[in-house]
Amino acid sequence: MKKIILGFLLFFSAFVFAQHTISGTFAPAKEYSWVIAYRLKPGTQVYVADTAIKNGEFSLNIPENSPKGMYRLVYAVPQEEFYFDVVYNGEEDIKLHFTTENGVAFLESKENIIFNSYFNEVSAIEAKIIEFYSSGSTSKKQYNSLIKKLNSTQSSYETKSAGLMSNAFIKANKLQLPEAYVDVFTFVAEKKKNYFNGLDFTNTTLQASGFLTDKILNYIFTALPLEQMTKEATEGVMQENVNRVNQEIKDVDSNYRLHLFYTIWSQAAASEFNTTSDYVFTTYLKKLAQDLGKKDIVEEIQLHNRLRIGATAPEISWKEGNNTQTLSALKGSKNYVLVFWSSTCSHCLKELPALHKELKKNPDITIVAIGMEDDTISWDIEKAKFPNFKHAIALGKWESDYAKLYAVNQTPTYFVLDSNKRFIAKPEDDKQVVEYLSK
Repeated sequence: MKKIILGFLLFFSAFVFAQHTISGTFAPAKEYSWVIAYRLKPGTQVYVADTAIKNGEFSLNIPENSPKGMYRLVYAVPQEEFYFDVVYNGEEDIKLHFTTENGVAFLESKENIIFNSYFNEVSAIEAKIIEFYSSGSTSKKQYNSLIKKLNSTQSSYETKSAGLMSNAFIKANKLQLPEAYVDVFTFVAEKKKNYFNGLDFTNTTLQASGFLTDKILNYIFTALPLEQMTKEATEGVMQENVNRVNQEIKDVDSNYRLHLFYTIWSQAAASEFNTTSDYVFTTYLKKLAQDLGKKDIVEEIQLHNRLRIGATAPEISWKEGNNTQTLSALKGSKNYVLVFWSSTCSHCLKELPALHKELKKNPDITIVAIGMEDDTISWDIEKAKFPNFKHAIALGKWESDYAKLYAVNQTPTYFVLDSNKRFIAKPEDDKQVVEYLSK
């Protein structure tokens, strides 16, 4: 049961909250060279300052006119992974120490020290509640002691943070748990029912942070029944959770609602909960994006869905003599490989001969090579060297229909399909293609 209930019973806020100066150290020093500060706004972020990290030390001068709020310090790429957030109230310098192993610790900053300490202490108590239920204990005395400590900690930090920016987050994070002992099923049901109590989604301070999105994602993907369920049933509950979130945020600004639903979709898609990601898109996100003129979001999601693992590959056609052949009509192979290449690409002219040699004797594999070309002159010469491939051409190269359909922005690009022409792998090079097909 422990593995089942961990996700929802325990909510770790991954916040360690970003005028004057933000300075400190990074360790190990050799691993870090630059840090960039952004100010978070509802659904987006804006650049503030950047500086080098020299021998593990840095100092960011925040412009005097910078408003107070949540600031994000990015220290590596990809930026969406390597960052931490700090509370900047425009009244104090912030000093910190960051390590690869333990993350960030604040040395100077009343705001951030209180904020960080609060979430650490509350998380520790929540962990003990998890341990209590996971161990099978039914001790009312032990449970009541934990709840008393949780409530005392909450009250103490609300008092300590009075007048500070962090107070809004501390109050919003107040857990609504049963005051008296109940069995684990009732505990989870009550926590889920009361999960959004006290949360104000229209609060712009909370919006300009990752706090609300983390709360929502935690609810959607972990507020699930304790019993074992099929993936289909699990996603059904997730979609019910999405519907409740929609009710909770109905009074929120449309642009921020778009941000929230896009975040939900991204998490579902990344976790391969495709039924749920499709539900979020078709039920909520698509219309929001269209109404707000965010055509790029719709196109991005449609592209993702078109090329995701398990989707059927878009149609490709080519001429063989006087006849037109299509990818969908090919039969008899266990696997199909699509390779987008160019007769003027040096990497292609190295990898395609090797691929042709490795796979030409395998009757269970069919290769369809799509030439990304400006004309047919060199393509006609080079394709003749690969008689065992099927050859299609995409005139117009990067602006061709196939380049857009398959999001091809470099050559060679590979896709491996199953017998039903569904995507099953996207290897980086010819060696990975052969290795995958040899499994």
